[in-house]
Amino acid sequence: MDLTKLEAFHTQIAQEALGASLSLSNYLGDLLGIFRAMTGAGPLTGAELAERTGLSERYLREWLSTQAVAGHLDYDPATGGFELPAEHAAVLADDEAITSRSGQIEATAAAWLAVDGIARAFRTGEGFGWHRHDARLFTGVARFFGPLYRMSLVDQWLPALDGVVDRLRAGAHVLDVGCGHGISTILMAEAFPASRFEGIDYHEASIEAARQAAIKAGVDSRAHFHVGDATEDATGPWDLICFFDALHDMSDPVTAARRARESLAEDGTLLLVEPAAADRLEDRIGNPVSMSYYAASTFMCVPHSLSGEPGLALGAQAGADRLGQVLAQAGFGRVRVALATEYNLVIEARP
Repeated sequence: MDLTKLEAFHTQIAQEALGASLSLSNYLGDLLGIFRAMTGAGPLTGAELAERTGLSERYLREWLSTQAVAGHLDYDPATGGFELPAEHAAVLADDEAITSRSGQIEATAAAWLAVDGIARAFRTGEGFGWHRHDARLFTGVARFFGPLYRMSLVDQWLPALDGVVDRLRAGAHVLDVGCGHGISTILMAEAFPASRFEGIDYHEASIEAARQAAIKAGVDSRAHFHVGDATEDATGPWDLICFFDALHDMSDPVTAARRARESLAEDGTLLLVEPAAADRLEDRIGNPVSMSYYAASTFMCVPHSLSGEPGLALGAQAGADRLGQVLAQAGFGRVRVALATEYNLVIEARP
């Protein structure tokens, strides 16, 4: 046995366990609104923060100490004050910032709550549907993807497609399949007022959240949402059909893609946005983005796909070749990777 290798791996696992513990502390700060209360407030003592938040000073003192020891908060021993630096607030307290990690932290908390059910699925081979997760998964995923979509969808992903932006500006009919809380649908509706949008998702609570978000954004007359099945409810014709981080989750992605192809207008486009991946596992080993995506796939994507038939279980790291095979099986004749970024594959497909 290589004792140096043993020591290094022991340290790695200890660090990962520490990270899990600190992530729970971070989630508590998010759940209770502590990070938001500290943003821009300058140094605060435990008593001052308790007054500001209405929380127990003794509990806050222990939480603040944890955060200070971890380097998340600045601590002044002369005054006993704790301060959340602006740079850290951009990660922990601002859902609009591209640097935000609050959604990922919330989704991870939900995954911990599902671990017993996932363990049973490992033993039986059965699935674990999205709807069976704690509600924090749905809000956490929406918060996680929101900043990325706001930065990328209108300014990067859509312009990578041939002629699609001009069509949206002129007025197009767009279907967003697996829309979740409707973030992607609403962003497109805000950017292209001449077009009309429809979002579908099988999860009723998410659809209701999407409807409320569309009202809040003032686009509910142009962005509509309904509960539906991707393999059945895609009646067109549609000029653009989108799958944002959704196709790999589906039990029958081939049929969903085939239904999309059948529902496209004659010169319509399918936009598939998937997590960044490689066709060979060895090309992603050690990549932190893939570490995160594979972990999420184990708890969320593969279990959901296996909850239905035929349970293809592509997983969040399917890769461009495998995704291209699915689209070819669905009858798409022209498939290309329009854009590859650190976080996503943007694939364009046409009949």
